[in-house]
Amino acid sequence: MTVCLLLLCAVALTAALPVPRALTRAAWPEREPVVALWVWQCLVATVLLCFLAALVLGAAALFGTVRDRVFAPAPEAVAAAYDLSATPAWAAVLTLLLALGAAWTTAMLARELADARRRRLLARAHLRERAPELPAGLPAARGPLLVLEDEYPDAWWMPGHPPQLIVTTGALHRLTGHQLEAVLAHERGHARARHDWLLHLSTALATGFPHIPLFAHFCEQTRRLVELAADDTASRRHGHLTTALALIELNQHRGVLSCANSRRLLGERVDRLLEPPPRLARRRRALTTAAAALVPLVPLLITFAPGLSALT
Repeated sequence: MTVCLLLLCAVALTAALPVPRALTRAAWPEREPVVALWVWQCLVATVLLCFLAALVLGAAALFGTVRDRVFAPAPEAVAAAYDLSATPAWAAVLTLLLALGAAWTTAMLARELADARRRRLLARAHLRERAPELPAGLPAARGPLLVLEDEYPDAWWMPGHPPQLIVTTGALHRLTGHQLEAVLAHERGHARARHDWLLHLSTALATGFPHIPLFAHFCEQTRRLVELAADDTASRRHGHLTTALALIELNQHRGVLSCANSRRLLGERVDRLLEPPPRLARRRRALTTAAAALVPLVPLLITFAPGLSALT
């Protein structure tokens, strides 16, 4: 059991410290934001699985009730292989810290979801007060579309049941038909990929554990990569130039294209659309995706290795 705990901690530290730093410095995520999002999710899942497996093993060693439930369907040789009777004092302290961390993670995620739901309900109530009837001459769009009377051009997606696409009359007046379709395709890309859940998870982890580099980088990169992924969705259907011009028209009045502005990401997105970087080769994309999917199996293999060796 001690060996398992040490290996799990080693894997968690390796995935939480050097790997995220190297990933944030790499250039390829800008070329393949969807693959990069998958890699980040697998990396975070690996660390969480390490902590969860260590928590279960530690709790099984400390509490007979937990041990009976965990090893109930397994032969006695499997339980003996973990040597749960000899538990060092540091393992008990580690198990307590892991239990507190699991409780805190659950609380942060619950708070983030509750806050998001409250904000969404308030926003929907505000929209119901502002929204006029949809003009009869407006071309039909896929999915629910809400038009607001507002001189400022804007468009956004509001998650929920059902999800809602909102566009202002200022955007309808400023954007051409193709540009408007590109903007709506961008927002639909967010909706189809369920980026809101990914943002909630990354925000909850970064808020709950602000001093852990993995979670801080995960939150920062997720906010960036979901926008790049949605830009790619729009540009593949309506062209890179049309999507870039639509972003400029929507945001030019805010001055957000300035490099000194806090929303410098938008300027980077426009530059990326005007000069799109070459995509990775299909073989490399497939290998990266497959390799990332295998990484979360490492803590599972470490956890089940003693039991499997006892059965052979």
